[in-house]
Amino acid sequence: MSVIVRPVHTTDQLEQYVKFGIDLYRDNDCYVPPLVSDDVHTLSPHVNPAFDFCEAQSFMAWRNGEPVGTITAIINRAANEKFCRNDLRFGFMDFIDDAEVVDALFAAVEEWGRSRGMTEMIGPMGFSDMDHEGMLIDGFDEKGTMATIYNYPYYPAHMERLGFKKDVDWVEYRIKVPEQIPEKYARIADIAARKFGLRTIKYKSRKKIKKDYGRAIFELINRSYSDLYGYVSLTDRQIDYYIDQYIGILRLDDVSLVVDSADRLVAVGISMPSMSDALRRSRGRLFPFGWWHLLRALRGGTDTVDLLLVAVAPEYRAKGVNAMLFADLIPAFNASGYTEAESNVELEGNESVQKQWEYFERRQHRRRRAFRRSIPPETPVTA
Repeated sequence: MSVIVRPVHTTDQLEQYVKFGIDLYRDNDCYVPPLVSDDVHTLSPHVNPAFDFCEAQSFMAWRNGEPVGTITAIINRAANEKFCRNDLRFGFMDFIDDAEVVDALFAAVEEWGRSRGMTEMIGPMGFSDMDHEGMLIDGFDEKGTMATIYNYPYYPAHMERLGFKKDVDWVEYRIKVPEQIPEKYARIADIAARKFGLRTIKYKSRKKIKKDYGRAIFELINRSYSDLYGYVSLTDRQIDYYIDQYIGILRLDDVSLVVDSADRLVAVGISMPSMSDALRRSRGRLFPFGWWHLLRALRGGTDTVDLLLVAVAPEYRAKGVNAMLFADLIPAFNASGYTEAESNVELEGNESVQKQWEYFERRQHRRRRAFRRSIPPETPVTA
């Protein structure tokens, strides 16, 4: 039977959509599943505040009554306005290695976007920069992280077959956590602190960090990331959503804040114990026992730490503030028993970010890509 592509609408259908990807990688040791509930919420218009400025439609491909692929089409109107484009994003996709399936999924997305005036397709990307982005093109034998996409090697081959070209690449590093703060790093951190009147602060209460700096953290992210590829500032509703979603689960030993003499936030470094093994054991489910694996990881039951983000106020860039963050975090990492760190995604052209690793033993172990292709003005007619 031929492939049938159907739009996804209900919560039950979205759960089936997310579970398809988890089942597709059941026997792959490098795949890290999402929490099913998280992805369902992200794809739900009544939950995700990004739908205030985005329109989206998820699709699921079927053959002989069995699911064989998924993809979501997204129009981010705020991004298109900022960058003066008519881009159709695609993401949250998985599919079997079958050209008919892949062609049918992308045809559905293309038609949906064309009917809404979109002229180019780009992805994998999400609703905002807080979502996963970038298709893995190198490092398929490396265990993934909760903050990145894992996919089989046949995915980029299908993208190239469909005429997609590179738009941008991200790189990732596996970093050895040093037993001591590198001497030059410590010296730079000390100079920056004294010269600009800065200091690092730590919290023991999630409730208090949320109250004091929850909103300031995301406002700083908006300022720090404003010039990055594809970035659109988070709205007030998104900030409230992410404060509620993330700050409550932070392991505060792995968070560093830098403030000035007036206690204004000028830099933040957020990391977490690696959740990769816990998510694999839970298979994306909190119940009945998934919560136990996740809780154990949050309490530090792993030797790897995920570096989720570093944000520095533009006026303090290249002034040693990054060194202050890591001079604070490295002793905490050692105390927690972390021996390795995952950088997660960094734009290949962002030399200032990659420069911060020059004093650490590291290896680049993954690369991922956003692909772009034009949307023909009309669907070709076949004989």
